[in-house]
Amino acid sequence: MRAPAVSGRFYPGTRGELERTVRELLDAVGEAHPAPARAAMAPHAGYVYSGFTAACVFARVVVPPLVIILAPNHTGVCDAPGGVSLWEAGAFRTPLGDVAVDEPFATALLGATPLVAVDHAAHAAEHAVEVELPFLQLLCPGVRIVPLVLAHDAWPACRDLGLALAGLVGRWPEPVLLLASSDLNHYEPARVSTPKDRQALAALEELDGEELLARCRRARISMCGRAPAACVAAATRALGATRGMVVDYRHSGWVTGEHDAVVGYGGVIIS
Repeated sequence: MRAPAVSGRFYPGTRGELERTVRELLDAVGEAHPAPARAAMAPHAGYVYSGFTAACVFARVVVPPLVIILAPNHTGVCDAPGGVSLWEAGAFRTPLGDVAVDEPFATALLGATPLVAVDHAAHAAEHAVEVELPFLQLLCPGVRIVPLVLAHDAWPACRDLGLALAGLVGRWPEPVLLLASSDLNHYEPARVSTPKDRQALAALEELDGEELLARCRRARISMCGRAPAACVAAATRALGATRGMVVDYRHSGWVTGEHDAVVGYGGVIIS
């Protein structure tokens, strides 16, 4: 059992308050017409900052029974030789209950690429998977996940992981959603950060993972989940998708009123 690491900090720590908060965020989106999707990107900051952007994604997606969550490694802890840390069995706990890990898909993924290895240490204090879970739990009770934490951002590895995922998703007997967990540029003035965020989102809209990583390097865009997003772009392109759609963008200054050092949040759906 993977215990919550940020319950009561990034999101409410009691079942009733958490359920109420997530439902209010989803209701605030308004009429959204949920539809099946191949993939999505949602932020993972505290709900007060990025919860509405996440809701704009999840309110528009029919969450299937199986979601593969690709998250960045914020802690620096990684025992996976290939840089991709998998929690392969059991469940992730939140105040809303337990989310089972899909062992058959996890086992198949371990056999599909040497990049992935079982590594519980990388998940223990990582928040970027956990923060997505309450939305998935409310929208698809009984949802199962395959949680991955990525410690690399080199394009060849992102491409190869994306292709391995595409191969499995393409032949899996039930619908699968690929979910990249990412915030955008960090701690620069809004006038600097917003154009950087637009550059990153434009590359993701084109499903060009290689260009996304290149732009992050060239323009010094501190998008924490650039590797998960690049992997998802590679996977969905291999599965026949051609374009992503940005459904919301904002930054932390919209909440705090402080625009000198903001963090950006973008929501993207790939159908």
